Amino acid sequence: MVGVVAGSESFPGAAVLCVGGARLGGAGYIHYMATDRTPTGLVLSAYPDVVPVSTYDDRVDAWVIGPGNPAQYRLPASRYLVLDAAAMADAVKSEAEFTVILPHEGEAAHLGFPVTEGIDREAIASLMAKTMKVFVILKGRKTIIASPSGELLVDEIGGPELSCAGSGDILAGVTASMLSSWKPTTHTEVHKVLLKAVQAHSTAGKLAAKKVRPVTSPDILKALQRIHH
Repeated sequence: MVGVVAGSESFPGAAVLCVGGARLGGAGYIHYMATDRTPTGLVLSAYPDVVPVSTYDDRVDAWVIGPGNPAQYRLPASRYLVLDAAAMADAVKSEAEFTVILPHEGEAAHLGFPVTEGIDREAIASLMAKTMKVFVILKGRKTIIASPSGELLVDEIGGPELSCAGSGDILAGVTASMLSSWKPTTHTEVHKVLLKAVQAHSTAGKLAAKKVRPVTSPDILKALQRIHH
């Protein structure tokens, strides 16, 4: 089971994309935290199978919080916690067993880890993971997945088509859903599931790029339905 706290009146579409990714990551049951009216309406209109909730359910395995900068949220003590956008700043407060953040380079700099031209992205991702004690998916060309225990994996699939607006919201949803579905129990297992999530997202981008140019996030979401993981 996956819980989603995403979207706001300013960025309502992020909720649709994040929930869309969560629906396609293997989890069979999606809770959506219904706080703001506009994103809630969009989500329930697009996905009638999603369950709107107003409280945090302890039965949820993985929560994804932050896409679209929701105004109201707290960090539940779930087994897996995936944080994106402004919510990543709260990662140090997480009581989850495994916490994941998904910054791009600008967000990494905002968190105090500047990624500038010529700087080793792998080294920065590793430093973030060890310092913040979280798993880091550093988005960008050759997305990097770093573990707080020092493990490092690099996605070789993704291309520039993943830079479209909302792409990261989909990835956040897929990541939480695959963690909930696979239920990894060790750092190494979590690391491998995160790579699978990144590769599924990247492969969907490649498939979308074969059919349309330029690629948009709805194109990636549609292509994701064809990915087996």
